Amino acid sequence: MTTYDFFATTPKNMESLLADELRELGAENVTETRAGANFTGTLASAYRVCLWSRIANRVLLVLDRFPAADPDALYQGVMNIPWETHFSPTETFAVELNTSQSQITHSHYGALKVKDAIVDQFRERTNSRPSIDTEQPDIQINVYLRRDEATLCLDLSGDSLHKRGYREAGVTAPLKENLAAAILMRAGWPEIAKNGGALVDPMCGSGTLPIEATLIAADIAPGLLRYHWGFLGWKKHDATTWKALLDEAHTRKAEGLKSLPSIQGSDSNPSAVRAAQTNVERAKLADFIRIEHLELEQCRAIDADKSGLVVINPPYGERLGAESNLDDLYFRIGQLLKEHFLGWRASLITGNPELGKKLGLRATRKHSLYNGRLECKLLHFDIQPELFSSKQYTPTPLPAEKLSEGATMFANRLKKNLKHLRRWAKRENIFCYRLYGADLPEYAIAVDLYQGDKTWVHVQEYEAPKNVDQQNAQRRVREALSVILDVLEIPEDQLYLKVRRQQKGTAQYEQLATNKNYYEVYEGDCRFWVNFEDYLDTGLFLDHRITRSKLAELAKGKHFLNLFAYTGAGTVYAAKGGAKSTLTVDMSNTYLQWARRNLILNGFDSEHHQTEQANCLEWLDLAANQNKKYGLIFLDPPSFSSSKRMEGTFDVLRDHVALIKKTVQLLEPDGILIFSNNLRRFKMDREALPGLQIKDISKSTLPMDFERTPRIHNCWEIQLQKN
Repeated sequence: MTTYDFFATTPKNMESLLADELRELGAENVTETRAGANFTGTLASAYRVCLWSRIANRVLLVLDRFPAADPDALYQGVMNIPWETHFSPTETFAVELNTSQSQITHSHYGALKVKDAIVDQFRERTNSRPSIDTEQPDIQINVYLRRDEATLCLDLSGDSLHKRGYREAGVTAPLKENLAAAILMRAGWPEIAKNGGALVDPMCGSGTLPIEATLIAADIAPGLLRYHWGFLGWKKHDATTWKALLDEAHTRKAEGLKSLPSIQGSDSNPSAVRAAQTNVERAKLADFIRIEHLELEQCRAIDADKSGLVVINPPYGERLGAESNLDDLYFRIGQLLKEHFLGWRASLITGNPELGKKLGLRATRKHSLYNGRLECKLLHFDIQPELFSSKQYTPTPLPAEKLSEGATMFANRLKKNLKHLRRWAKRENIFCYRLYGADLPEYAIAVDLYQGDKTWVHVQEYEAPKNVDQQNAQRRVREALSVILDVLEIPEDQLYLKVRRQQKGTAQYEQLATNKNYYEVYEGDCRFWVNFEDYLDTGLFLDHRITRSKLAELAKGKHFLNLFAYTGAGTVYAAKGGAKSTLTVDMSNTYLQWARRNLILNGFDSEHHQTEQANCLEWLDLAANQNKKYGLIFLDPPSFSSSKRMEGTFDVLRDHVALIKKTVQLLEPDGILIFSNNLRRFKMDREALPGLQIKDISKSTLPMDFERTPRIHNCWEIQLQKN
């Protein structure tokens, strides 16, 4: 059986993948080289590579190698090939020549010399000549000139192998099929699919990645849909061998589709979705790939119980508009992965590796690949909390010249609030306050000022509903940040942004980062440590300012108990007010350490001011049995909690009666319980609490800077009824 020399081409940086693939396909003597790999084998070997290679561009049969230092030498070398043994003058042909580091520098001129030699030989020997067809010739001749050495080849593939035959519709800058396959190979998709893992592409464009993933997972030959091959017009073509390979591929496809994992793609662009659906249909995979029109944030895995691979090729800006911000886009991608794909793996290809840092994830591996001439980085991630980046992300403020009329309205409102509240704050000795609380519906953010030796701004963005255009929402946030920096005249590194979503229970206390940057701020005569990065809240609830002052007024000479104490700000006030002793109880050791730091910052020792880590609900039962009594108790439970450290759940609306009954057992006869919460729909069940004097002090304890949102604050003063 005749053995030939072959050369398979591939894009730069995909050579090692190609070489591994060639070996798996049975090629022999495989050696990597620049932009390809050499191998030897039979015609059957080459046919198999043509049909099955996911990485190669072309498969070339080497006809000869010879010196070609000048056009005459090139011409003569081509004339030495007996072309009538390869094709007849009735067939068409085309020539492509590439030159590098050679005296023949003009590729088109070199190709003409090759064409002339072939035509002249046919004329001499047959008195006729073949025609040229540059679109789809019967025979494609390729010549590579490097350092004046010519390699003359017959292109068996006929056209680039990345053209699988399923692409009809495309979008801007579509991903080439063999690059998509390389991304999936580098991402470990073959092994993930083999183990039943799913694939999700939330920015699928025209569907190339989901389609290529399906071809891999279902063991489908990528060349099965192609009808044109370079060897079909070749005289030495072995039709029997080719048919056998096609039959085998069809059998493997039918078997592979029986156990295909979940594969899905989505895109926010309706045109891209239509293109993807068309391409999936043409690939004959419509029953196996799910394509949907979804915003990025709406993407979810079909089977939530399974993990797998999220693969993403983010757009470079064209589909998002000229004023789009890729920083924001990458941040949103990171949020999606962290919130909805824990335990998955992800791979993302980007032309700007710096953008990868905006994901808030640490890459576990990186590969370099080329998308056309653009060098890209393929970043791989394991979506595990321990690999989340500690760096918090803030979208880039928009330049002043790009601000809308709405931004001007927001600026005017901010200036008005600042003028009004600054005078009030100075008069009341207030240093930390809410400057803006979603006053304008279009700018759904809260802006809080914190002052110490510097002024910091903590901005909370209320997550836009799903029916609101996400890009417009992102633009308004960027406008707001620009306005805030300008109006308050602060540098960008003193501004912090967080997205506030619909939360339940202790979600507001959950850790977002681990930077551990604490800043000292003032409130009246007290000092507090706040943290703007690591948690959703800062450690100081500004709407409790008057409530804390009330604790100071009531605490003198009393034993004080702070339940669900968070960072102990209420304890600091009680100690300032002259409490005989304080006990601060919370389930979190982190927050108790924070509370101790706040006490020390204000000059209070641990002898009279103690902390205890405990589940407050369980602690109340133990304390009642020990007959502990307190003259003043501050009870500020979460709205809802399902902490792993407690059995069952806590719902303040459902459970407040039982909680208050337990707590008042610890009151001294003339003691006072201050009970507060932030559940907007809370309603006190007075009838279920007989024997108690319950006074609603919500209005009197609502600070002026929160008067625009009064439902945010509920507060009661509770005492035992006297006989």
